[in-house]
Amino acid sequence: MAHITLTGDLVYLRALEPEDLDLVFKIENDENLWELTSTITPFSRFLLKQYLKNSHRDIFEVKQLRLVICKIDTCEPIGMIDLFDFEPKHSRAGLGILIFDNKERRKGYGAEALELIIKYSFTVLELHQLYANILESNSGSINLFENQGFIPIGLKKDWVRIAGKFQNEYLYQLIK
Repeated sequence: MAHITLTGDLVYLRALEPEDLDLVFKIENDENLWELTSTITPFSRFLLKQYLKNSHRDIFEVKQLRLVICKIDTCEPIGMIDLFDFEPKHSRAGLGILIFDNKERRKGYGAEALELIIKYSFTVLELHQLYANILESNSGSINLFENQGFIPIGLKKDWVRIAGKFQNEYLYQLIK
């Protein structure tokens, strides 16, 4: 089971395992999810196997931490949550979350996972702030982050191009 800081009532957050190769391969190569990142090419199993082999490395070294969101009752992986662009000098990191299956959304799993990673970030990593980039059209994520205390601090106009059209993206921030 996960560290107590990373365990809630509905979900727990765990490190990536070599056995997650098929899961990571499926997620990273889902073109429908590429709009959420800057990805424009598929990842090979070889590259992802190397990534998983190195996923144990410390956040202070690789500036990223990706955890798998699992249901408490079934241990089934239902999502991933990332700390990225970790900046120890300024005590901040970016935060992103993905619940894979639409059927698992709006059941409290994402909210609890976000709550757990925020607690971990502020207590264990001793971060001062977290930020998130959220498309203006993504009302679900906006609600999720605002319900955890994140506030919009800026709007980046025409920031992301999806299917040939530019979309605005909010910058959200949570200060400890």
